[in-house]
Amino acid sequence: MDKGLLVVISGPSGAGKGTIYSRVIERTGMQRSVSVTTRAPRPGEVDGIDYFFKTEEQYQQMIAADEFLETAAVYNNFYGTPKAPVFDNIDNGRDVLFEVDVHGARSIKRKYPEAIAIFVMTPSFEELERRLRGRGTETENSIATRLGSAKNELGKYELFDYIVFNDNIDDATERVLEIINAERCRVKNNINAITSLLK
Repeated sequence: MDKGLLVVISGPSGAGKGTIYSRVIERTGMQRSVSVTTRAPRPGEVDGIDYFFKTEEQYQQMIAADEFLETAAVYNNFYGTPKAPVFDNIDNGRDVLFEVDVHGARSIKRKYPEAIAIFVMTPSFEELERRLRGRGTETENSIATRLGSAKNELGKYELFDYIVFNDNIDDATERVLEIINAERCRVKNNINAITSLLK
């Protein structure tokens, strides 16, 4: 391929996007996007591998310099994806995989329209509720909030290029892998290889 792919996996809490993300990384060796955060490192976390740890002042300077693909405030801390390492990987033919919320997916698509955005969803909201309850960590209010958020996120479907209904985690992972492989074979992603064959 001429360049690497930027692939975004998004979807509501409980749909399985995190598990699919981890499995795709494991199966393909795609590059993980490493986020910048203003929160303190947790035990065992390594700067530059788990996160890039910055002060809030440093983070705001990065925002002012337009250094992020996407950024968000979460529980009084900031999280964002720096553009430079992502574009360096893509320009050198390495695929990069993101797991972000819908807000992050929209921001990435705005700044890099070639991104491939995949929305992961359960086959029904009843199934999503069942999975959220199965965690055993959610209150009734939390479940109601997450289900409302999921409906709102699904309503933004036009942001995405693909939807994968996660009825079975193995099948859903395979469908995501098939999407990535198909995108790698698109003519527009292989123009240099094609023209070199025609010389």
